Amino acid sequence: MGADIRDVKVATILAPLPKPVEFGPWLMKHREFALCTVRSTDGVVGRAFSYTRDGPVAAVVRRQLAPQYVGQSFTDPVDLSLRVGWTNNPVLASGVGHRALGLVDLAAWDLKARTADVSIASLLGGKAVPLPATAIVGYPPSTDPDEVRDQVRDLFAAGWRRFKQPVAATEELTLARVRAAYEAAPDGWHGLDANWIYRTAEDAIAFTRKLDGLPLGWFEDIVPPGDAALVATIRKASTVPIAMGDEQGGAYHPDALLNAGAVDVIRVDVTTNGGLSRLQSILDRIETAQVPFSTHMFAHINSQIFSALGYTDTPMEWGIPWTGVDQFADSLSQPIIRDGLMEPLPSGPGFGELVNVDWIRQQIVDDPDGVLADLE
Repeated sequence: MGADIRDVKVATILAPLPKPVEFGPWLMKHREFALCTVRSTDGVVGRAFSYTRDGPVAAVVRRQLAPQYVGQSFTDPVDLSLRVGWTNNPVLASGVGHRALGLVDLAAWDLKARTADVSIASLLGGKAVPLPATAIVGYPPSTDPDEVRDQVRDLFAAGWRRFKQPVAATEELTLARVRAAYEAAPDGWHGLDANWIYRTAEDAIAFTRKLDGLPLGWFEDIVPPGDAALVATIRKASTVPIAMGDEQGGAYHPDALLNAGAVDVIRVDVTTNGGLSRLQSILDRIETAQVPFSTHMFAHINSQIFSALGYTDTPMEWGIPWTGVDQFADSLSQPIIRDGLMEPLPSGPGFGELVNVDWIRQQIVDDPDGVLADLE
């Protein structure tokens, strides 16, 4: 069988949100996703998807990555990713470029597994096992405390034990929503996501003090990425554990945060941190620092990877379907939860079911490369 790459394609899918999501000046009326395919000379198609965060991910894939991947062997995705990354370090080592590199890398791994007709977990030498699961509640952030309470109560009854929610429009409403979640599941784990709304250490620390008495598992993404010293200052004064890193999106992840002593939990996202090929080196640095880590969403991808690598205590994040967290994932298989653990998702070659073409065609799609045609 041929082990060379014939083409690399990418489409952009814009999915309108049921209600706008607003975090300070950041207003989202849609979620945008990039869907990438890497096809072999034998016609096998690997695929992967991620958020674009409205960045030009597709342009980087087409201009910088596709020409470097085409004609290369996919038998060693790690070596291929590192070699391609070196072709344009100013772009591919950070931000949108790192996100695009991770997207293509994941599709290349999916291609390798599909060619061998095995799952990603099997390809990595492991197997899919039950994993802890975190429900992302309280979306959109305009959801009132009573509805958050109802969401958490219903999810707890259905077997969920971990819950995370975003900040609301005001600190008072955020506190009310957190208290409502605790009332619904006092024995559950609860996290809070600031979505980078704070600009100064003083403001962030002042709010963390209002959280005293609420035993949060962590307070996440307090300030925008880029200033590890600022995060460290907040952590030093906070009684709530600080988590950050999944959207840092560059080659300095996780070193900048770890070296500054900035986090209690380092966050990891294979789609923004350079893909599966760069994951093991990241995890090695995290283990050396002896700091706990957690993943960011995209459980259809992450659950197989981290399960296979033996990180069976790592929680997988899931948004409540169709509330605006991740519509792409909402269109795929949903988890079966038993006493806080998600059962392995339906297995298949590669990452398994990773694309719902029928759902995609109902969205606003930019597909000049013909990605969807290759998947039908």
